[in-house]
Amino acid sequence: MSSTAKRVLVRRFGRDSIAGIVYPDTYLKPLHLELLRPDGTYLAIPYDEVKTVSFVRDLDAKPDPARIFLTRPKLEGLWVRMVLRDGEVQDGVLPNNLLSWDLQGYTVTPPESDSNNQRVFVPKEALKSVQVLGVVGSPLRAAKPKKKVPTDAQPTLF
Repeated sequence: MSSTAKRVLVRRFGRDSIAGIVYPDTYLKPLHLELLRPDGTYLAIPYDEVKTVSFVRDLDAKPDPARIFLTRPKLEGLWVRMVLRDGEVQDGVLPNNLLSWDLQGYTVTPPESDSNNQRVFVPKEALKSVQVLGVVGSPLRAAKPKKKVPTDAQPTLF
């Protein structure tokens, strides 16, 4: 279990965003997510109010404008396009391992992961639809070595 606290920005439907700190292993509860604000206030936010939870490098930085990939991502995983309840479109890359997906939603690597947003959690209750756009870096393709066709005799030129 990790004891490292992570900085997050929680975007909510129709309300202001909330900056805070979460413990990645324990912040997702069955009915809500737990957040500790910088002033020490504890909040339990129901999933139906949460739009996204962005794991960020800096709490004071402005939100990243990139929400969709402009080209095919190079990161290995499932490239998905999520449409939120309010019509906003968000792209991300999910891990190929289905066991790593949370029951309450999906944690994706966003476009431009080298910017302020490192990961984004989207609760299932915030989603209208999720579409898989592609599989990047399939392990099946890497596992099959190319077969060489054996040649019986070397043709002679002279």
